Amino acid sequence: MTFYIAREASKLWRRFSMETSIELKLLAEKWKLLLAGLIFQYIHGLAARGVHYLHRPGPTLQDVGFFLLPELGQDKAYISETVFTFIFLSFVLWTFHPFIFHSKKIYTVLIWRRVLAFLVASQILRIITFYSTQLPGPNYHCREGSKLATLPHPSSVLEVLLINFPRGVIYGCGDLIFSSHMIFTLVFVLTYQKYGTRRCVKQLAWFFAVVQSLLIIASRKHYTVDIVVAWYTVNLVVFFIDKKLPELPDRSNGNGTSSPLLPLSTREKDSKTKEEQHKLLNGNSGDTADWRQRTQVNGKIVENGNAVHAEKVMNGT
Repeated sequence: MTFYIAREASKLWRRFSMETSIELKLLAEKWKLLLAGLIFQYIHGLAARGVHYLHRPGPTLQDVGFFLLPELGQDKAYISETVFTFIFLSFVLWTFHPFIFHSKKIYTVLIWRRVLAFLVASQILRIITFYSTQLPGPNYHCREGSKLATLPHPSSVLEVLLINFPRGVIYGCGDLIFSSHMIFTLVFVLTYQKYGTRRCVKQLAWFFAVVQSLLIIASRKHYTVDIVVAWYTVNLVVFFIDKKLPELPDRSNGNGTSSPLLPLSTREKDSKTKEEQHKLLNGNSGDTADWRQRTQVNGKIVENGNAVHAEKVMNGT
């Protein structure tokens, strides 16, 4: 038993070391894009903090979701945050599974580069939207009479830049259209939908996305319009940006050594396609097992083995 554990631990360590070396090479090339995406997460938080200074509490707007879904209450507001935390951590763990499991389809660095691109594009649209019109927040701490509904003018620039994390993020007001929680949730679900391998997990992910949407409305953290806009905006953003980004190499065929380390650019894809077409036009499929000599007879390509037979037929013998 001890020998088995030691052997498996050795395999796991070798797998982890090999994957780390591959990911570090990718990180050395893509670190600027990843860093830019992470910095923008802070900018997004700063923008959400800034709009809180502009927020003015008022009567809760008429909302269909508020009529249809019973209010959970302030003491049960943690439920939606718990579901979101589960979705967030599950996705993060999945993106790092190539370090542990033998079967893998993605590179961690490349998948996060893609995810951050989706998040940044969606968050830019979100910032533009909630600064265009400030709605009275439906959350309990954003309603009239709450001390947290409005923020006093900052005493220094440092007070704004620090954004009072995490309290300033949890008790923010004014950043409504559209839901930031749904941006993260939908980006994660859409990414797993494309690169995940288990169908049951994909179905479960969409189920949790719907449940998360309903819980946010029932907790009165957002209006229904904030959720609806998030659903179609994020899906459209992911759809269009995904077409612009280079496709990820597929590692599902073995350990990934047969696939290129980096995704092919559009020019490389076109060059590869032209090369394959050239081989086909010359009677070679490109497969090394199919590199057989061919003879041309009356404009037709004949296999080497059938050349003699074709010649006899032409001579009438």
